[in-house]
Amino acid sequence: MSISKKTIAEAADRIRDYIHCTPALSSTLINEITGAEIHFKCENFQKAGAFKGRGAHNVLFSLSDSEIRNGVITHSSGNHAGALALAAKTRGTKAYIIMPETAPAVKVAAVKAYGGEITFCKPTLEARESTLKEAQKIHHPLEVHPYNDERIIAGQATAAKEFLEDYSDLDILLAPVGGGGLLSGTALSANYFSPSTEVIAAEPKGADDAYRSFKSGEFVPSENPRTIADGLLTSLGSITFPIIKDLVSDILTVEEETTIRAMKLIWERMKIVVEPSSAVPLAAVLENPSRFRGKKTGIILSGGNVDLNTLPWNKE
Repeated sequence: MSISKKTIAEAADRIRDYIHCTPALSSTLINEITGAEIHFKCENFQKAGAFKGRGAHNVLFSLSDSEIRNGVITHSSGNHAGALALAAKTRGTKAYIIMPETAPAVKVAAVKAYGGEITFCKPTLEARESTLKEAQKIHHPLEVHPYNDERIIAGQATAAKEFLEDYSDLDILLAPVGGGGLLSGTALSANYFSPSTEVIAAEPKGADDAYRSFKSGEFVPSENPRTIADGLLTSLGSITFPIIKDLVSDILTVEEETTIRAMKLIWERMKIVVEPSSAVPLAAVLENPSRFRGKKTGIILSGGNVDLNTLPWNKE
């Protein structure tokens, strides 16, 4: 495995001055409801509003001046787009972002605020990739994949590294899974820094390709996912899937209604803003109480970039 303990420690050192060391919070009421002792790592407080800032800054500050001369490019509907735009701005280079027309307005606004140059495309992977290739021919920027990149994964792993430095005796560490960058990084950090901690992933039932891949041992692509958790729509990558297969103990899938309940619970009881993807792990605890009862459980709240005009509990 080429992402070593040293790789993650070096990533943490590299990005320290450019990201927040986010706090871990807890709620007495949520503990009473679940019967577990839950600690939430608040990556919703991270720069650019999500854990993605870690991987993006690790990549940008790993590159030489000549490598970033023409800027960087990615395709993303959300948090990676904003994170890369911010990291590029911090590094003093340009970010070209390919976004689907259906990208959440709050995430489009973030990319623009950080100086990213957006090109919109149809909401298909084929359209994203072909639009990116066309933009590369014009500007010649370096592509930074949202999750299937060892430097991205090492950066995302620093969230769990920080978490485990504060709570070294967690029984279980929970993270949501989409493309697997956060989950594979979390699993690596647990393996290196707290091997007795079990890593479990949570995923929406309407976008359960990671669950099906994990259970079958064979890659299953994400096709027509249906979930309010817009950060968890992508397929696993060729780098993330093997790590998840080796180091994650289970993937639990959850109903949309439970995700909305969990999100509302965090907003109301903890007084913090999280997006639907962040609430999926707590939803997994709510749906599987016996699995977590009496356990010291860590949950990574992946992000807080939510459109306040389209909160899920306000929809009919």
